[in-house]
Formats: sequence, C-alpha cells, structure tokens
Amino acid sequence: MEVVIDANEVISALISSSGKTAEIIFSGKLKLFAPEYLLGEINNHKSEILQKSGLSKAELDMLLSLIFLNIEFIPFFEFEKFEEEASKICQDPNDTEYFSLALKLGCSIWSNDKRLKEQNKVKVYNTTELIGLLK
Repeated sequence: MEVVIDANEVISALISSSGKTAEIIFSGKLKLFAPEYLLGEINNHKSEILQKSGLSKAELDMLLSLIFLNIEFIPFFEFEKFEEEASKICQDPNDTEYFSLALKLGCSIWSNDKRLKEQNKVKVYNTTELIGLLK
C-alpha cells in the first residue's frame, strides 16, 4: 500500500521510537512517500523533538536517518502541477504539498490531523485505521 506520510507522523515516531507509529514505519508493509518539504518541517521542530524524546542529538540524527531510509522523498517539481487542485481541497497551506503529492501518486495520506479528512478527494488514514488495515 502506498501512502504519503505527514511530518507529524515522523515527529511522533521520533518522540516515541518504540510506539505504534514507528512500528508501522519500520514494518515494511507500506511504501511511504513524502514531499521534500517534510525535511524542512522536521528541521524546524528538532529542538522540540529533542526535548520531548529525551534523545541526544546523535541519537536523534541516527533515528531520523533510519526513518528516512523508509521514505521516498519527492521533489516539488514532480507534483507541482497538482498544487492548484490540492489548494482547493486543503485549506491549510502547510498541507498542500502532501495533498499535491497524493493526487499525483493516486494514493492516500497518513495523518492524525482530523482537519485533513474534511474533504472527499484524497483518503486520509489515521494511525489506528492503518493498524487495522495492516493486520
């Protein structure tokens, strides 16, 4: 199953590396994609992640590298033509790239953000729903 992963799911896996989110990422049961934009989002929250996770900077960098091995990052130019359509169905400009990429790939999004489900063009799964699908 192909899924566009939201930055908040990566952050969740970093904060709780033995939790369900990390387990799904490392399970190999999903083909995960993300816009390169996700890299900047993670970088912007690194100090918060360090504080909440209790990891050292070196441990965080190692875990991040392992997580990123499981995600295929797609540059914006590859899905740019879907941005206009995505901005019509997604009200939050911070999430437009996730929707644009999902539209290009014809796949769903993995996010626990309930607001992302307030549209009917792209299927959005939360972590609990994905666990049920992967059983």
